[in-house]
Amino acid sequence: MKHRTRKGERNRALYDYAGNLGSAISRHRARLAERAARIEAEQASRMKSAFIANMSHELRTPLNAIIGFSDILKKVEEEPLDPEQVAEFAGYAYDAAEHLLSVVNSILSISKIESGTTVLDLQEVSIDEIIRSAMRLVELKANEAGVGLHEQYEDELPVINADPVRLRQVYVNLINNAVKFTPKGGAVSVAVRNFNHDQLLITIGDTGIGMNDDEVRVALSPFGQVDSELSRKQEGTGLGLAIAKGLIEQHGGVLEISSARGEGTVVATLLPVAADQQKQAEPDSNSNSNSNSNSNSNSNSNRRAA
Repeated sequence: MKHRTRKGERNRALYDYAGNLGSAISRHRARLAERAARIEAEQASRMKSAFIANMSHELRTPLNAIIGFSDILKKVEEEPLDPEQVAEFAGYAYDAAEHLLSVVNSILSISKIESGTTVLDLQEVSIDEIIRSAMRLVELKANEAGVGLHEQYEDELPVINADPVRLRQVYVNLINNAVKFTPKGGAVSVAVRNFNHDQLLITIGDTGIGMNDDEVRVALSPFGQVDSELSRKQEGTGLGLAIAKGLIEQHGGVLEISSARGEGTVVATLLPVAADQQKQAEPDSNSNSNSNSNSNSNSNSNRRAA
């Protein structure tokens, strides 16, 4: 009887201990979840503040230029200007307006991508034509920056189903970004090749300042800008990589970045090949099996004839 009593007491003690341990674990998890939520909220608040500060600069700079040059042109009767000066100031105002439109379009693009409302006009396109077009658009800036541009294309590249306008936007952003963060005398190389018969691999490599893993994560986040001496000299919303990543993923592809501080950066994108092109590229296993069966039947016939 006493043995049973002691056993019951031990069971109750174990039961109480298990209950207390479970409660302690639950409280610990709740504290961890609360801490994680607080850290996330603080990060969101910092990103919001950084976004407001960044957008304030990006919007006010071109707006001030437009207002300033427009004001000069408006007072042309009070302070006469030469026709060349009028054209020059009008050109400055136009360039500022174009930059402002680009900033607004970038904000709208990332907003649509994050909300999933971007509509793609899919059609069969040649990736080499897209890349060559993007290279031409960036060529002038690269020449002014003293950065060399190199391109390499594998023979007989298959077509892909893509939106040519959006895809050109992606590679203009990526190549322009590579040029922007590559010092004078450096180089940017673009290569396109087949990958496993069902994908195209496009890599954009540079000899620029490079990034560590934390900086890569920042660069891929909307409005994220890596804090470095060279990047601080560059204007921009910090949306280029985020937009490129979102659009590549909407095309069913993948964008990855490999980078190291002081060694440069490689941005790799994988895009799926059009389904009919995949069938053409894959080895014809049926024909191989048929040819094997035919050769076997022929050898059997020869043996019978012998």
